[in-house]
Amino acid sequence: MKQISLNQVAEEAVSHNPTIKKRVMLRQGDLPGLTNLAQARFAPGQVANGHTHLDMAEVFFVESGYGTITINGQAHALTPGTCVAVEPGEHHEVANTSSVFLVLTYFGLRA
Repeated sequence: MKQISLNQVAEEAVSHNPTIKKRVMLRQGDLPGLTNLAQARFAPGQVANGHTHLDMAEVFFVESGYGTITINGQAHALTPGTCVAVEPGEHHEVANTSSVFLVLTYFGLRA
C-alpha cells in the first residue's frame, strides 16, 4: 500500500515546459505499468509544447480551469470534469486558454 498526500509532495517542473509546475504522487516502478501520477497547474497562457510518447499512453482529467488539448492537429476543449485519453504515438499539446489556472491530474501507462 502507498498513501501520498498531494500537499506534502514538492513541486517540480513539467518536462515539456519547465515554467509549468507539477506534483508527482506516483512514479515509474511504484505500480506495474504506471509511469507516473501527477497534478499540473498551468497559469493562464501556459503551454506544454507538442510531443509524442511512443512507449506510453496518457490520461488527463481536468480538475478545474479551461484550456485545449490538441491531438494530431485537432483541438479539443478541456473543461472541468473532462477526461481525455491519449494513445501511444499521438502527438499532443496542452494549453491554458483561459484567465484562470488549468489544473490537470494525469497519469501515464506503459504501452
